[in-house]
Amino acid sequence: MKKVLAMILCVSMMATALVGCGGSSEPAEDVAVDGGIGLSVSTQNNPFFVTLVEGAEAAAEAAGVAMTVVDAGDDVTKQVSDVEDLLSKNIAVLIINPVDSDAVSGVVADAMAAGVKVIAVDRVVNGVDVDCTIASDNVMGAEMATQFIVDTLGEGIKVAELQGIPGASAAIDRGQGFHNIADAKMTVVASQTANFDRTEGMTVMENILQANPDVQAVFAANDEMALGAVEAIEGAGKDVLVVGFDATDDAIAAINEGRMAATIAQQPDLIGKTAVENAVKLIAGEAIEAVIPVEVALVTAE
Repeated sequence: MKKVLAMILCVSMMATALVGCGGSSEPAEDVAVDGGIGLSVSTQNNPFFVTLVEGAEAAAEAAGVAMTVVDAGDDVTKQVSDVEDLLSKNIAVLIINPVDSDAVSGVVADAMAAGVKVIAVDRVVNGVDVDCTIASDNVMGAEMATQFIVDTLGEGIKVAELQGIPGASAAIDRGQGFHNIADAKMTVVASQTANFDRTEGMTVMENILQANPDVQAVFAANDEMALGAVEAIEGAGKDVLVVGFDATDDAIAAINEGRMAATIAQQPDLIGKTAVENAVKLIAGEAIEAVIPVEVALVTAE
């Protein structure tokens, strides 16, 4: 009987250790992850963030640390609730990809006040000095994309911009990079948000084409909107150069098919991987850099 009780106790202790120390990088959301990592992502209805999460999960599994992933579905109210739930699980590090860089500042400040370390990925958290921000250089990437349009079609052409989610730092930075070049070298006939969404990108582009049938190029702040714009352009029988941002698989395929001209390659898997690796360092009490940039590159058919 004593041997049986000892075996039961051993199994129970092993199960507790697996939950607390990372037996799985994807524990159920109702399982405590004391001392582990919480990852709050803006949406997984976007290939870029799916890849970011996959990179993070692989790194968590390799490090043997527990990680809970929550998806805000591009709803900032849900994201705040998600983060509060993660904090109730006594996480050690919060990795957050904000839906809105301003709107999450309160709950992030609460996390830091509770002693939780915070790493922002892809988008900054405004008004709070988080422990680390890991992101692509969005301003530079948008400048590269816009300069490509100038180099391809020349100065003085008519160009439209599809903006991302208002308030998201990536949308703000990419808009800044676009206007840094476009305002001096081209005529911007429209700048409208399509919320980083493919369907909205198509609808907004249809409206732009109706109002500006002679538009010659489009810069979309992500590939999902760019692909939506491509559908609208093809539906209208127009010839408009389209440049996106993210280098998703669908965008690369569209470039190879000649339907899109270019995109900016980020490395979302590396962003996720780098975030988890630095979260592990914070858990171990190590110091990390406050800002960690991840390189971008222009991708064309050539």
